[in-house]
Amino acid sequence: MGDMSRKIDVTSVIAVSDDFVGVLRDEKDVNNLTQHLEQSKALQSQCDADYNDALGLLQDYQKRIDVSKKKSDEARSEAASDAEMDLLQQELEEEFQRELITNEISDLENQRASVAERREILRKLEQDEMRAQMKLSMYASVTNIIPNLHENSKISGYIVKRDRKVVEKFEFDPSEATAFDTCNNIWNMISL
Repeated sequence: MGDMSRKIDVTSVIAVSDDFVGVLRDEKDVNNLTQHLEQSKALQSQCDADYNDALGLLQDYQKRIDVSKKKSDEARSEAASDAEMDLLQQELEEEFQRELITNEISDLENQRASVAERREILRKLEQDEMRAQMKLSMYASVTNIIPNLHENSKISGYIVKRDRKVVEKFEFDPSEATAFDTCNNIWNMISL
């Protein structure tokens, strides 16, 4: 490749690249925050639905208890012994408590699994974002070009000339030039 006549200060290159990445990722941050907000709303909606389901179960069990109490009262009126009635009522309440606890444990397990899944998704999103930042920083360090990733209709970005502390914007319309010509124009801009 030949002998390099100038040395590049890696720390300053990374610092400048990170600054440009910070400037360029503002829209990404907004998009990521929007995604996290939507996921948070989905989690809140799921929690509300679970709460409504649990409330419905509680109301159903309360109706069963009321029916049991009514039957218990009717049984007492038929001269059943108090001890038998208390035992029956205690058994019904214990059965209700067991069913209620079982359902609550099941609901909590489902919610815990759902939260764990969402945490894993968020962790992966954060890792992907970090990788993209590092990749963009590396590209900027190697090529002195920071592409504009948000412009789909044109090829655009910024050329960073650290020695002159200059940032130049470039933009090419793919319909007006071939890919080869665009590439050559970018290389000519870098070498100036």
